[in-house]
Amino acid sequence: MEALNTAQGARDFIYSLHSTERSCLLRELHRFESIAIAQEKLEVAPPSPGQLRHVFFHNALPFVGFGFLDNAIMIAAGTQIELSIGVVLGISTMAAAALGNLVSDLAGLGLAGYVEALASRLGLSIPDLTPKQADMWQTRLSAHLMHFQDDYFMNMETFEAVPLHQ
Repeated sequence: MEALNTAQGARDFIYSLHSTERSCLLRELHRFESIAIAQEKLEVAPPSPGQLRHVFFHNALPFVGFGFLDNAIMIAAGTQIELSIGVVLGISTMAAAALGNLVSDLAGLGLAGYVEALASRLGLSIPDLTPKQADMWQTRLSAHLMHFQDDYFMNMETFEAVPLHQ
């Protein structure tokens, strides 16, 4: 499936949905757009640190869950490959680990939706932001902080990214 920012990707996504899911999505898109149009003329305050924390944890929980699942599958598959196929074919431990990573990546394609569904079942609701607040740079930064977590420390009181290596 292509990215949703292309016409073909959006079309593929829409066709993959059940009719009730499409109806619900359409209602929410209309509601979101009508709020966005109404707020276009208003000056909206940026999200509070509490709202940004909520955005961060709402996006971080599936990343952590998926990372745990991905690594567990990779280790288990790599071990089994090394002990079975590896012995027969005489492949190295690194080759078995690479094949375990391949299995893990393929499993991740199918399991990503389940991880997100489980994360939402844990009760972490979607942050209550206006459409204008959802498009602000602070919100986007806090939603994508998991991508550069190794290089930055997040000060959770001020919600500022502080470089670890200075």
